[in-house]
Amino acid sequence: MDVLNAASKPLRGVGGFYAMSLDTLVAIGRRPFAWRELLLQCWFITRVSVVPALMLAVPFTVLAAFTLNVLLMDFGAGDAAGTGAGIVMAQVGPQVTVLVVAGAGATAICADLGARTIREELDALRVMGLNPIQTLVVPRVLAASLVAVLLSAVVSLTTLAGNFCFSVFVQHVTPGAYIAGLTLLTGSTDVFVLLIKAALFGLAAGLIGCFKGISVGGGPAGVGNAVNETVVYSFLALFVINLLLTAGQFGV
Repeated sequence: MDVLNAASKPLRGVGGFYAMSLDTLVAIGRRPFAWRELLLQCWFITRVSVVPALMLAVPFTVLAAFTLNVLLMDFGAGDAAGTGAGIVMAQVGPQVTVLVVAGAGATAICADLGARTIREELDALRVMGLNPIQTLVVPRVLAASLVAVLLSAVVSLTTLAGNFCFSVFVQHVTPGAYIAGLTLLTGSTDVFVLLIKAALFGLAAGLIGCFKGISVGGGPAGVGNAVNETVVYSFLALFVINLLLTAGQFGV
């Protein structure tokens, strides 16, 4: 019996996550919508995510620019540095957003909802006839998705600016050739897929953070464990999403 319980626990967790996700998607269209909570959560996630995202984007940019430009210069194609920058923007930008939204935004959501859960605030909402999914989960999931899209745009612009400065002023690439090469392999489709990736990344991270927060148990120690699990599960889910979308993009 103990073996069966241990084996079925992960399955119950997966089933609970999909059930909460479905309830969240259904509750998005219900009224009244918690607009005030949505704005507060957007500001909260932005406040904890924007500085780490920019600080993480700069070293990623320099590393990618240095590696690609050294390779291009070895082949005598240093003027194609802008082409490499466009590829870096389309691929690295969403991944930086993944790391920050999952590492800062989703964990903050999980800690907040976990603290509310162990204080039995969610039970109090149910007693008052309020649905915690509609009042707490939906605004946080939508806020994570919206902030992820905006953050991805900021990171992409930072990537291009940092790559341009490093390529032109450090590796002496011609500015005109750099600008001309930006759209050689990267177009509007890549930008659209970038934003779609960011939205799905934010949606997945928000759902995972909310589920771990509302299903926490074991007191304050359980909240800490739930936050750690949120980081691990978010990274796994987000890299799988990135793999599938990238494969679908280039396959199509």
